[in-house]
Amino acid sequence: MKIVLLESLGVPDALLHECARPFVAAGHTFESYPKDTDPAVQLRRAGDADVIMLANMPLTGAVISGCSNLKFIDVAFTGVDHVDLAAAKSKGVVVSNAAGYSTQAVAELSLSMMLSLLRNVPQVDARCRAGATKDGLVGTELRGKTVGIVGAGAIGTRTAQLCAAFGCKVLAYKRHVKGDEPDFMTFVSLDELLAQSDIVSLHCPLNDESRGMIHAGTIAKMKPGALLINAARGPVVDSQALADALNSGRLGGAGIDVFEMEPPVPQDHPLLHAKNTIVTPHVAFATAESMEARCHIVFDNLKAWIEGSPVNRVL
Repeated sequence: MKIVLLESLGVPDALLHECARPFVAAGHTFESYPKDTDPAVQLRRAGDADVIMLANMPLTGAVISGCSNLKFIDVAFTGVDHVDLAAAKSKGVVVSNAAGYSTQAVAELSLSMMLSLLRNVPQVDARCRAGATKDGLVGTELRGKTVGIVGAGAIGTRTAQLCAAFGCKVLAYKRHVKGDEPDFMTFVSLDELLAQSDIVSLHCPLNDESRGMIHAGTIAKMKPGALLINAARGPVVDSQALADALNSGRLGGAGIDVFEMEPPVPQDHPLLHAKNTIVTPHVAFATAESMEARCHIVFDNLKAWIEGSPVNRVL
């Protein structure tokens, strides 16, 4: 069969070839290409592929439908909202993701944003470079804060665990509480979480329930001066409503790693100009360790699918 990787997995070529070698040795064809979001280019490259691998660039229904032999989409990412799952389902294509590869990476960046906002790191950095002092910029500690985790899957749970280790009270919200969750999280309603948390950290998937979850109305329920961290998906947050709350002083700060679009982010985006906001270009998942882990996961996914027992299956 033909296996086509449509964008870089962010690992050295030697590791990529090492992971692909067993499949080539078994008689399969493996081709890898640099990222190109043009559907016409994608179809030229993968039109006759049995397997498509990709990370987080869009894969449209037109491309999926146009790949005559396609049977498996191997997503090197946790979220799959960039893949037209309806088109894949109608074609009978199996879809797997790379669940778990970036749990530590995302949790660590979320925590670092909390700490940077509480300690005014961007502002004191600028002061120091300008030959000034900390006057008026004495920060606060993470210890003793109430942190609300929205979306207590693997990433949210790891973030909660790190916050608990810092001495935080951790509240959490998710759609289905099973009863076997770790005891360092107390599960409450979303409204309770928003009202009680000094810091709200988003780690939920993007779906019909979460899209636009943080809007002017829910922001109004948050504690005055609270911080918001978004390392989930951009469309979970109404960016203009959040920017308005930050600029008015209703919220104390935000750490934003994700936007409505993949970076580069338009220069007029409201969160690029909001007060006390740290922005990063969707890097929470990207560490050397996580890139290596996801490379192994996607090839393990491929092996399992070929053997007839798909893992990490989302469709």
